[in-house]
Amino acid sequence: MKKALLETLSEYCQLGIPQQLDYSKFYLYSIITHSTAIEGSTVTEVENQLLFDEGITSNKRSLREQLMNLDLKSAYELSNRFIQEKRDFSLPMLRELSAAVMKNTGSIYNTLQGSFDSSSGDFRRLNVSAGTGGRSYLSFLKIEDRLNKWCQEVNLRRNSFERGTQIYEKYLFTFEAHFDLITIHPWADGNGRTSRLVMNHLQNELHLFPTKILKEDKAEYIQALIDSREKEDKAIFSSFMMRNHIKNLKSEIFAFKKSRD
Repeated sequence: MKKALLETLSEYCQLGIPQQLDYSKFYLYSIITHSTAIEGSTVTEVENQLLFDEGITSNKRSLREQLMNLDLKSAYELSNRFIQEKRDFSLPMLRELSAAVMKNTGSIYNTLQGSFDSSSGDFRRLNVSAGTGGRSYLSFLKIEDRLNKWCQEVNLRRNSFERGTQIYEKYLFTFEAHFDLITIHPWADGNGRTSRLVMNHLQNELHLFPTKILKEDKAEYIQALIDSREKEDKAIFSSFMMRNHIKNLKSEIFAFKKSRD
């Protein structure tokens, strides 16, 4: 798959796709639209463009859906600021990113262990089911310790790469970071959006084209996460993500060539 990735990226760049006017803006809008769609949003890319650029809301979509998209856009802007500041990952940074993601759609939870607010990026204080079969995500009592280890490992690895080299290995690293974070499941809500944001943060920092999961691939994406967790094999998820990224890049190449005919 390494050869396929590098060849696809080479063609993508040679065609000049990333050099198009407003490429980065519209690519980000697409990432946001699909990331929120995985969580139930029905807002389209065109509707988000109007919402983000002109402040025009759609009377066809709920306020919550549109706020979800606006919040995620703000979270990506915060991520870009952190990249410029060369900030290392830490628990406060993860809280800030999650708080941005959940700013207008988060909730206050009252539990026997105390109250917490997902709109403030608070880590959950309750245990969460991981689906059928009685499985659960990591105990909330272990979240901070596990996140500290995640931050240490991610900071060590992200600073070990040299610019312009090891492109395939860099992508694998970002996919594994995404998988590990969403498996810890630190928050009561917003884990998917925040984990995909963190993956894209690392990719932007490492000068990679960001990966997006199309809403059409939601079922396969979730199944890859489940299979990796149950079989304790990150390679299952990483392989899916790599195939998916190559597929999406090839799709953009095809559309670009067709537009020039």
